Amino acid sequence: MIDISESVMQFLLALIVVGPLVGAAAALLPAPPGLKGKSPDQAVLRHGVTVTGVILVAAIVLALGFDHDHPSKMQATTDISWIPALDVRIHLGIDGISLPLLVLTALLTFLCALYSYFKMPKGPSPKAFVALILLLESGTLATFAVLDLLLFFLAFEMVLIPMYFLIARWGGEQRAEAAWKFILFTLLGSVVMLLGILLIGLKSGTFDMVALASDNGRGLSTSVQGTAVLAIGIGLAVKTPMWPLHSWLPDAHTAAPTVGSVLLAGVLLKMGTYGFVRILLPITPDGMHTFAPYLAAFAVVGIIYGSLACLALARPGAKGDLKRLIAYSSVGHMGFVLLGISTMSPTGVNGALFANIAHGLITGLLFFLVGALKDRTGSTDLDKLSSPDRHLPRTGSAAPLGDGMALYGKAPRLGGLLAFAAVASLGLPGLAGFWGEMLALFGAFKPAADLSRPAFLTFMSIAAFGTLLTAAYMLAVVRRVCMGPHEAEAPKLADVRGYEFAAWTPLVALTVVGGLWPAALIGLTDPAVQKLLAGGIQ
Repeated sequence: MIDISESVMQFLLALIVVGPLVGAAAALLPAPPGLKGKSPDQAVLRHGVTVTGVILVAAIVLALGFDHDHPSKMQATTDISWIPALDVRIHLGIDGISLPLLVLTALLTFLCALYSYFKMPKGPSPKAFVALILLLESGTLATFAVLDLLLFFLAFEMVLIPMYFLIARWGGEQRAEAAWKFILFTLLGSVVMLLGILLIGLKSGTFDMVALASDNGRGLSTSVQGTAVLAIGIGLAVKTPMWPLHSWLPDAHTAAPTVGSVLLAGVLLKMGTYGFVRILLPITPDGMHTFAPYLAAFAVVGIIYGSLACLALARPGAKGDLKRLIAYSSVGHMGFVLLGISTMSPTGVNGALFANIAHGLITGLLFFLVGALKDRTGSTDLDKLSSPDRHLPRTGSAAPLGDGMALYGKAPRLGGLLAFAAVASLGLPGLAGFWGEMLALFGAFKPAADLSRPAFLTFMSIAAFGTLLTAAYMLAVVRRVCMGPHEAEAPKLADVRGYEFAAWTPLVALTVVGGLWPAALIGLTDPAVQKLLAGGIQ
């Protein structure tokens, strides 16, 4: 680690939050004559790579300058009065909980910009595309960096419009319907969430998240806490997404362009679970205690529901869409995150935060791979991508099966990466997906002292069964898409290209590092979680 002064750390965090916003405005301006390159389109795509690259470098330097000996302490803090009448402040800061999410967001956005430079999705002008990507990055980074409830809400809402247009203008079939469904669900959830935030601010006299967390709910009655948890929790649950508020997600993922799906799964879903940890656990502990068993119940239903939906889509002849299958898998994986949070124990919450990062890496890689498959074959229909299963009887109602990819033979590196991402997603020990789900289950085995242990043991058992279902559908996808009876004789597809290798290698490497060295992340989050659950008192 490196020694960086607090003023430089403050500047870096401000640059990370505001830089993409300035870059988005600059993307809409005409390119200077010397920077146009072969065309204005190329210039603006290069601008997107440059801005997101600068933000990623700033995030890495910020992480290197972070005081890893005191990860529970808010660092790089800026606190400026903004609206004195409401005591709303521009309050920024990071700790061991927010820093990993900040770096993950900067990394995924840079990789998406790099990928788009070489493989721009079909649609209108790249200027608007790059500006929307940068606006989305700014809103997401701000969500993880702000420490004022009203600013959190503004940042939380800031990402909706860019994602709506990314789906509606650069998406695939039925993109308009999917975009409207996305915006309506999330806006309705946000209206309810705003009421809960205003209730906390008006009853406590402040919107400062650090002060509220230190008070640990002592200034709020149990009824106020319960109402706030219900209102804010609904808004966060829509974004997470928690069953049964998830129905916008499969449509959005199926219609979105590749980079839209990567950012939606890898970054936007994390905003909801981060809100549970940063706002509800420390500020309304009594309300969370009341609703924790219900949150856990919805979480495990989501785990089983998502897995069963994936199994149905993976069935031969079901005309299952591979992007839709991965979207439903996210419902199940985020169920483990919510289960960990609902335990209100350090083990469970650490598991939730670890699973958050692991899901962003692995599912981001999966959507990149599926996008590459669609570019090569023109389809994400599993029946068209799959080799015929000669061991299963054909029924008259079943759709005819395709000749199959046999991807190991046609594009062995692409097939190997798809198999790697699949086994990482199912939680293979030694890869990042394992630890988050395992710690969430351990947290359910021994939840917070005032929660019903028999109930959480039941939830743990159901969730553990969900891991078996996850393995079943992921292995079915690998068998159908990657394997085939004539792999060696199959006509070749274009294998992994140079820009794809550059965009995917960091995700593969971090998935392995996270699996082999989980202490690198847990060492950051655990002290901060301990302090958060104790109400800022250690």
